[in-house]
Amino acid sequence: MVNSKTVLALCCVVVLGLAGCSRQQSDWEKARAANSAEAYEQFLKSYPNGEFTAQAQARVKELYEERDWQKARDADTPEAYQAFLKQYPEGKWTEEARIRVENFTLAQSPSGASSADTANAPSAAAYPQGTPPAASAPAAAPAKPSPTPPAARAPTVPPGATGPYGIQLGAFKSSDTADHRWARLQKQYPAILSGLTHKVVQAKSSKGTVYRLQAFGVTDKHARGICSKLRAKSQACIVVKPPRH
Repeated sequence: MVNSKTVLALCCVVVLGLAGCSRQQSDWEKARAANSAEAYEQFLKSYPNGEFTAQAQARVKELYEERDWQKARDADTPEAYQAFLKQYPEGKWTEEARIRVENFTLAQSPSGASSADTANAPSAAAYPQGTPPAASAPAAAPAKPSPTPPAARAPTVPPGATGPYGIQLGAFKSSDTADHRWARLQKQYPAILSGLTHKVVQAKSSKGTVYRLQAFGVTDKHARGICSKLRAKSQACIVVKPPRH
């Protein structure tokens, strides 16, 4: 009789255990279907030490990071990205946030240097028609008839035109990471990045040494067009003047 009661009790325990597992599985599937932080948090309240607890916790973290990253992107300011980095120093979007902070820094800092570059070595942007001021060249030379009509010498810059200008696509912790990023971007945007040759430039920043991914080989106008297209796809990009020699 005692044995019969023991067997019955064990059977009840097994049945209850199976019912609990079945309910947890069902609630987990519901949380996954909703795929919201609230749904996963409700699941965690019900099953703080369950079979799917670790997965639910990881998903909640991912969803909150996605939300905060979207807020930083909408604000699109150095302060917003820095606040994101402080909250998520090793997250999914951490590297991209660092890239954007670095690009803001680079875009703001060379304003004085750009003026100096223009003064020391006038660029194509300064003289769009390709003719320097009269004082910088013999007066008679530009006035003489040329076998090539002026209209043919100053056409609208075609998309594939080559030149000394470049673009910067981000800053990274290592040279290898920058190279890998370039390879990936080439696969993502082969038409946009056509004709560019990349290089990695080591530099110092407030965060230590960074490796800037730059690519040269286009005109000023084309570089601006490339950056416009890439920024529309949420890819950081700024125009880089020709390196000084």
